[in-house]
Amino acid sequence: MFTKILIANRGEIACRVIRTARQMGIATVAVYSDSDTNALHVTMADEAVHIGGSPASESYLLGDRIIEAAKKTGAQAIHPGYGFLSENAVFSRQCAENTLVFIGPPASAIEAMGSKSAAKAIMEKAGVPLVPGYHGDDQDPALLKKHADDMGYPVLLKAVAGGGGKGMRQVWKEREFNDALCAAKREAKASFGNDAMLVEKYLTQPRHVEVQVFCDQQDNGVYLFERDCSVQRRHQKVIEEAPAPGVSEELRKRMGETAVLAAKSIDYVGAGTVEFLLDVDGSYFFMEMNTRLQVEHPVTEMITGLDLVEWQLRIAAGEQLPAGQEDLQINGHAFEARIYAEDPNNDFLPVTGTLNYLQPPGEDGHVRVDTGVVRGDHVSVYYDPMIAKLIVWDESRDRALARLAKALLEYRITGVTTNIRFLYNLATSKAFRDAQLDTGFIDKHRDQVFHDTQMDIAEHLPLASLYLLLAREQNRQRQQNQNDATSPWNSATGWRLNAPKIHTGKITVNGESYSVPVEELGAGNHRRFRVFCGDRSVLANGELLGNELYADIDGHRQTVVVVPTDGRYVMFSRFGAVEFALDTPDYGAEDADPHGGFSAPMNGTIVSVLVAPGQQVSEGEGLIIMEAMKMEHTIKAPTDGTVNEIYFGEGELVSGGADLLAFTTAGEI
Repeated sequence: MFTKILIANRGEIACRVIRTARQMGIATVAVYSDSDTNALHVTMADEAVHIGGSPASESYLLGDRIIEAAKKTGAQAIHPGYGFLSENAVFSRQCAENTLVFIGPPASAIEAMGSKSAAKAIMEKAGVPLVPGYHGDDQDPALLKKHADDMGYPVLLKAVAGGGGKGMRQVWKEREFNDALCAAKREAKASFGNDAMLVEKYLTQPRHVEVQVFCDQQDNGVYLFERDCSVQRRHQKVIEEAPAPGVSEELRKRMGETAVLAAKSIDYVGAGTVEFLLDVDGSYFFMEMNTRLQVEHPVTEMITGLDLVEWQLRIAAGEQLPAGQEDLQINGHAFEARIYAEDPNNDFLPVTGTLNYLQPPGEDGHVRVDTGVVRGDHVSVYYDPMIAKLIVWDESRDRALARLAKALLEYRITGVTTNIRFLYNLATSKAFRDAQLDTGFIDKHRDQVFHDTQMDIAEHLPLASLYLLLAREQNRQRQQNQNDATSPWNSATGWRLNAPKIHTGKITVNGESYSVPVEELGAGNHRRFRVFCGDRSVLANGELLGNELYADIDGHRQTVVVVPTDGRYVMFSRFGAVEFALDTPDYGAEDADPHGGFSAPMNGTIVSVLVAPGQQVSEGEGLIIMEAMKMEHTIKAPTDGTVNEIYFGEGELVSGGADLLAFTTAGEI
């Protein structure tokens, strides 16, 4: 067994590998970029080596520097994690040339599966079922379109060298083909340096079901059952679960044996995932093989009780598989939800910012949190915006799903927009509870997953009012300690001569303003507040300790967490997160620019300028394409109009909020 390994990755997967290595008594070496100097994986490792600038192209994608770091520190093997160099055959060979063990499959297996078209040819020869499509080398756009026309729409364009949803487009109508092909090729070129495409028939109700396989160097292979990864946005997974609901034992066995056959056909070694499209009639088709550990591997660990990273290390060290197929069994059900810094209401656009407050749910035998960040970390433009993976397990799907919903409510983050509320809506939707799964789930059930939770103002206003009053009281007491305790200006009791002690003010809750008079009753330990919420009033009292408000509202005792942020507050209660603030006068704020909407949504790079100054455009027409955090975003015309001026050119870096162009609406003078 190895005594020291280097992890050629960052974030939660690097932390994940370090934890297992530590349990096995293996020393670890981390590598880091400029922006990751103080990252969690750096502090967790026994040693850490700086390898370059913040962009991955200047650090985590530089195989030579990583190998140099491994040799410098005496590491015997390199674990690539996933992403970056994990499926890079050149890097795998570099490791071997430098007498370093690559903890993954041989370079030949990576190459075989690295090209989607070549992989499908190999699988077809091995007898693995394939989706109908064109996988040839001739990339003439007219030929690609002819194959699409012959198959009939819809079709799916996929980058030959792709992965993670990059370079992929659904095409529903013939007239959309050329634009979709250009966009897919452009994205593929930027992501993989290869814009070759394949065209497949698009199944309208497929499920994305993948099988975890493991092979050792002694030609043994097993499958560790399947995961359902059908719920996706931008072709990237959102919630995964294991086992896949509704899969019979007979189908599970057939898919598992097919996956092992696929792995053995390329002399595979280590952990891999064979991904299938499962149709409604029970037929399944090979989609691709990921020659690495998957992001969603924890759900397999939860239902099998195995540590897949430990298996990786043992197999890479030459040991046989720790178990045979007959030894493996499924226990219970598990879900994984990916917590992202992104805005689901803005087409899941990634966001940047600082994690001002970060409190995950408590971990135990049912709840697990895999993360690579801590409070105060910055979500930058350089890497994937995933904050953490929330994994839950229980004896049945229903019970596991209930645990997932509860844990999502207990996940508390401020400083960046996250997808937590979206995930909660999704996990509690009837369609998801009923396992009505396919890859179009989110679009089909938008009304269930994008709805705003009906907020009971009568519940939130008393809590918000009580917090503001107690926080003001605490602040007054601090001032008394510093100044004249007898000064009447330090009083915040609402006292009035021959009149009730009334506090008046307006509170904005989730963008809506409410007038909330509060009458102060009693004094000292008997002090209470009568909070008026419209035509209803409640009696409230409580105690504020740090961020926790212990409240009693009409005899209903509860604890909520309130986090101040930039003059506003985020309250985490049993309803989820609610934002509120004490209204302050707006002295002369000017109206927003009516021609706005043409600012950069984040820091990024201009990929393409689609229009020219003076050009007239139609509503919805693309104007500028930006790329950031591994994703493209198109700035579109909100209405018919004219582009007056363009401020940036292709390849230029822009800051979030920067004006990109000047625009005049049609009909304006």
